[in-house]
Amino acid sequence: MRKESNKRLKEVIDGGGDGSISEVRFVEGLTDEQVISLFQNSRKSDYEKIVQDANHLLAEWSSGNMNPRDPAVKATAQVAKLQRQFENIITIDFFKAPERGTAEILIRDLAARASGDRTDAVDATDGLDGLRDKIWVTRKNLFVDRIACGWLIRRFVDEAAIFKYVDSDTYAPDPEEIRFDMFEGEYTHEGDRCSFEVMIKRLSLQDWGLAALSEVIHDIDLKDSKYDRAETDGFNALLTGLAASEPDDDKRMTQGLQLFDNLYAYFQRQRGIRGV
Repeated sequence: MRKESNKRLKEVIDGGGDGSISEVRFVEGLTDEQVISLFQNSRKSDYEKIVQDANHLLAEWSSGNMNPRDPAVKATAQVAKLQRQFENIITIDFFKAPERGTAEILIRDLAARASGDRTDAVDATDGLDGLRDKIWVTRKNLFVDRIACGWLIRRFVDEAAIFKYVDSDTYAPDPEEIRFDMFEGEYTHEGDRCSFEVMIKRLSLQDWGLAALSEVIHDIDLKDSKYDRAETDGFNALLTGLAASEPDDDKRMTQGLQLFDNLYAYFQRQRGIRGV
């Protein structure tokens, strides 16, 4: 085949034309989902580095010891640098790695704080009754924080809750819709807390198992090893495998809910063993 192609190319060139030969090889033995997973995994560490850097800035700016609007802080330049890094990554992120969403939320939050358009939210308490019979909206390509919030909603708010997944990180909700883990969502990142932590606090859910679970989710989502629990790496591996093997968000949420049920039950059991 190669000899025949070279012969035809020579005939074209001898006739005054121009041309070239390109060889394409398919990846044998891999499904489409596995190929997509390979591409996404290649970008995973890139986004994680941005998440770490952005979360570090958010923690500093939320501490009260540093004002992002102080010219000496050079907040705008710091955000612009992260934004450039993010844009460089998305040009080669052909299948939207799950970590992309968290990086984007954090950068948007930093930009809003640097411009003075956003401040830390005042702690509030929400009644559960007003949250039932709603449609819960979040970004497509679910990963740790979105699945965690979905689990919390189904378990503690509304066991029949309906989820809706959208392409954009920004979305104007209808009256019966509530956004979570999205920029400007009703439940999303606040300072150095992930959406799951924010939702637990806002709903006043005091539970030993939830507290332990939130520490695992925080470290997976924000990459800062703040709590460094022994269960974190294993649970991260399970969720990464789920994202790699299940492209459908409805199915990913359903399977993810079971994983969270299992880890929550584990923490509840540990509490019983320790007699806490």
